Amino acid sequence: MQGKVALVTGASSGIGKHVAKALAADGWFVIGTGRSAERIQAAEAEIRAVATGPGFEMIAADLSEMRQALELARQVESMTDRIDLLVNNAGGMASGLVMTGEGLEANFAANHLGPFLLTCELLPLLRRTASGQAYGSVRILMTSSDASEMIPALDLDDLQGLANYNPGRAYCSGKLANVVFARALADRLDGDGIVAHAVHPGAVDSNFFAGASPETQARLKGLDKRSEAEGADTLVWLASADEAARSNGDYWHDRARRTPNPIVADRAVRDGLWTQSEALVRIALDPPGR
Repeated sequence: MQGKVALVTGASSGIGKHVAKALAADGWFVIGTGRSAERIQAAEAEIRAVATGPGFEMIAADLSEMRQALELARQVESMTDRIDLLVNNAGGMASGLVMTGEGLEANFAANHLGPFLLTCELLPLLRRTASGQAYGSVRILMTSSDASEMIPALDLDDLQGLANYNPGRAYCSGKLANVVFARALADRLDGDGIVAHAVHPGAVDSNFFAGASPETQARLKGLDKRSEAEGADTLVWLASADEAARSNGDYWHDRARRTPNPIVADRAVRDGLWTQSEALVRIALDPPGR
């Protein structure tokens, strides 16, 4: 396969679709994911219409399910021998506690655990792509939120918040985990020349908040929302901007570095999130007593 390859999760709608569309129009081969068959079909037609490179392919996957995240990684590996850009964009906001069939809290699973597993499974391919290339040629981007700044810490003993569940806190925890995970990836991948960054896209006028609680939706009505294209802008820019290769593990907003939640600087928190995420994924994929 000639040219650069990007995997963009959540590419069937919202800012993910705009990221996939911009990359495809710029000549990338783009693999996108989505959950809704109807939205996938519509996005495929829209993105193929502007693609100037090898093309665009969509894969159906729900990243709140660890087995689907695992299968997605295998499918991607069968489609390409390289990934230059991984955009972990898929996610959502829940109105209440929902447990998946694998025993995970669905919102935290979709926002963090699925992207965590997918990224870890694709690390060998990412490392092979980076081998021999300039530092920062291969990039991992996480779509986070300023919700990551709204809680003081992650509870490493109860990442899913099941002891005292609150959907708003669950969302904030997932988005904070995105920023911590980006810095943890930088810890591990800097020597391979791979950079990882997290992005706060701003409040976007999309269907992202459709699953949020009535209280959350009422609060969001008062916000000045930006367009999906505006929300996608920093992600698209970081895909190729020289600035993205001049640092690693940063948190960005509107094409500028933004100060993250203070706990992101704590190596013990970063390592703890990685360890606990591995444990939750392992139990979901191979539950005790099965």
